[in-house]
Amino acid sequence: MSKILEALKTRRSYYGISNESTISDDQIVDIVQEAVKHTPTSFNSQTSRAVVLLGEHHHKLWDITKEELRKITKSEEAFAATSEKMASFYNGYGTVLFFEDEQVIKGLQEQFAAYADNFPIWANQSNGMLQLVVWSALEEAGLGASLQHYNPLIDEEVKSTWNIPSHWKLIAQMPFGKPTMQPSEKQYQPVEDRVKVFNK
Repeated sequence: MSKILEALKTRRSYYGISNESTISDDQIVDIVQEAVKHTPTSFNSQTSRAVVLLGEHHHKLWDITKEELRKITKSEEAFAATSEKMASFYNGYGTVLFFEDEQVIKGLQEQFAAYADNFPIWANQSNGMLQLVVWSALEEAGLGASLQHYNPLIDEEVKSTWNIPSHWKLIAQMPFGKPTMQPSEKQYQPVEDRVKVFNK
């Protein structure tokens, strides 16, 4: 089996992570930079953006998310479960934020009007590929991660806190750290029901 498929096979969602890393901060940054550089984009538009939060910056993100969720949670009982979930992310080592540059997308829409409606869709597809590349590379490095989506709830506070350009649209958040527990066994639908082959 190829290394790529092996990484995909072992990649899982880890919710039990610690404030430890199996690799250096420089190696983490290198993974994200290489993924952003080499993940394909439509028209080679290179619209994907990423922000790596480590140390107190990582903790700040999940404090922000917790407080934004507090504002919309209807009861203290419901918030207790939310708070516990936020703590699992907070306890990690870092977070990768994924964005799309809407300014570039708008420029492409103007330049190639016939495909205007497709560029936001293609950008999201590219961002999804980037997320998977980073996720699989972190897994291969011995780090556990999960993919979260607290946007647009936290968008404005994130942009303000880290001086993110206004035309960067937040797509997803990926907290990561050294795994402290194994995920449950994954169930698969029959692959024969999901893939059709015509070869004759």
